[in-house]
Formats: sequence, C-alpha cells, structure tokens
Amino acid sequence: MKTPIETARYMCNTIMSEYKPNDLPGLKDRYHYIQALFLFAIQRYAKISGDEKCFDYIKEWVDTYIDENGNILNQHDMLDEMYPSVLLFDIYQRTNEKKYKIALDTTVDRLVNWKFNEYGSFYHMYKTPNQVWLDGLFMAGLLLTEYGRKYNRPELFNLMARQAKNMYDHMRKADTGMYLHAWDCTKEAEWANKQTGLSSECWARSMGWVAFALCDMLENIPQSHSAFADMKKQLIELLDGLIKYQDKQSGMWYQVPDKMDFSDNWVETSASCLFAYAMHKAARLGIGNVDKYKKCADTAYEGIMNSTKESDDGTLIIPNICVGTNVTDYEGYISRPRRDNDSHGTGAFILMCCEFSM
Repeated sequence: MKTPIETARYMCNTIMSEYKPNDLPGLKDRYHYIQALFLFAIQRYAKISGDEKCFDYIKEWVDTYIDENGNILNQHDMLDEMYPSVLLFDIYQRTNEKKYKIALDTTVDRLVNWKFNEYGSFYHMYKTPNQVWLDGLFMAGLLLTEYGRKYNRPELFNLMARQAKNMYDHMRKADTGMYLHAWDCTKEAEWANKQTGLSSECWARSMGWVAFALCDMLENIPQSHSAFADMKKQLIELLDGLIKYQDKQSGMWYQVPDKMDFSDNWVETSASCLFAYAMHKAARLGIGNVDKYKKCADTAYEGIMNSTKESDDGTLIIPNICVGTNVTDYEGYISRPRRDNDSHGTGAFILMCCEFSM
C-alpha cells in the first residue's frame, strides 16, 4: 500500500500528465478557484516532497493571468476569483519578482474594500447582492489570514473572524451543528426562506470548505488573538456534529449529510476528503477530542482509498465527485452530475493525503 505522500504524488502525476496547466478542467480564461484548488494542492505537496516540477507547472498557469506590471487579468468581482492569489505567497518568495507581490497586495486590497451585507459579511458575488455562501470562508480566509501573519496585518484576522462568526450565528442549525449553504439577510434571493433568509439544505462540500478554512486559519492566527478561541470552538462544534453523520459502511459523508437515510442521497468524495483533512489536522494540532477525531479521520481515509481505482493506463481515478454547484434545494444537490477526477475532488484528495503524511 502506498503511503499518503506517495498517493498524493500518484494523483498529481495523473492530472499533470493529462493536462497542460492552461488546459486544466474549470472555467476557461478565468482566474478561478477550480483550477487554483488543484494548483494549491500540488503546491502543498511540493513543499512536503520537494518535487520541483510542480512549481513550474503552477507558475505557468499563474503567468497566464498576471502581466509584467502585476495586473491580474480576468479576475471578476466574486470571491471564487480572489482565491487563486493564495498561490502567490510561494511564487513571490521563490522568485522575488515584484509583479507577484503587486498582484497579491491588489487582491487583499480588493477584499478589504469588498461589498458587505449589513452584518459585515462578504457578498459572495457582486452580481448577487447580500448573498453569503459558506464557500466564501475558504475563498477569502486562507489568503487573508496568511497575509495577515506574513505582513503583520492583524486587522485581517478580525475581518475573517467576523465572517466565521456571522456564519456561526446565522447559518448554523443549532440542533445538528450543520450549516446551511447560503444566507441572504434581505430574504430576496430565489432560494431564501422568507422568514430566515436561509437556503434549505446543508450541502457537504460547502461545509467542507468551512472545516478546512477554520483549520488553516487557526494555524495563521496567533493563539493570543481574540478570534482564536471563538474559531477553535466553532471548529470543534462543527467536527463533533459531522462525526454523527459519518456513514458507518463507507466511512464517508453524503452529498446532503443530515439526510443520509434518504434513498436517493449518495456518498460524495470531495467533501469526504475535506472532512477527513479537518479531522486529522484538528487532532494533529491538539484541538478538540483528539482521539475521536483521529479515529474518524482514519476511517474516512480508508473509505476514500477503498473507493479509488486504477485505470487501464495506470492512472488514479477518484469517483463520485460533485461538479460545481450553486445554491439549490435537495433535489438540486442530489441530481448534480458526478464526475471522476473532477478538479474539486483531485485538489481535496491531494490536500488530504498531504495532511495525512504529517
């Protein structure tokens, strides 16, 4: 059996051998998180393994969108297109080329001056005013808290603490500890409940983004900062809730986790990778019930590995990955297409393997 880092290498090589950087699956000609998630994953793998070919691969994609003056091309007013700048910390450190720092600074400035709802939460997209999606904690949080740590900007910790707290206060179901995918405080969105402004369902991958983001933000935020204790508590409560919905047979989680007994519900791989990552990392950092989280993580990892398969040409295949998904209802989440080796899953899988190698 391959070690976790060997499995990460296997997945990296599978995708990198099939696609040139600018042919990666995702929205074409866009500075977008779908491609950047896979690139972020191989960047983390390279830091652990020392595999230098990953750096050139990542840089080729980034250089398509950042010109010599540090302008970012095809970056629109949505959090999904702020996230790719998380790749720039490592590239700037290794090259010392000013254009990467300019692009990084520009993205952070855009987020600081973003549009917010009346509670101080990011609009997920400018074209959908007041809509807050769980995904946004990941899209902005990793970038802003790492920038805050590296460049002594503690106010960025406060900004992300507000995002996390608003999600806890407004989007969490107190009876289960699960989070609903989206919230519109004006209650005007098509999907919004007219009393609460909330969407109707808990979608697994959106909660996976929250669990992942909380873990990584807690690494960036000093324990002495006022936000640390609240985020730690939020992570513990989320992980404790998720354990109740881990499928005993597969060790994984369902597309709509709190309706696992519905006959048309199905086990989804990308979210399961994100949850396994968060469980393992929390245990490694000494957060919460370490033994319980480690057992849950190990069970999930085994289940995910058992679900993978090798193709005839020797590449690794990860099945049952939900494609990109907007806010919808139960039927909408359940009817979303599933693809092998969709970028949402390959990136999450590599990140999980990297975490399990530590």
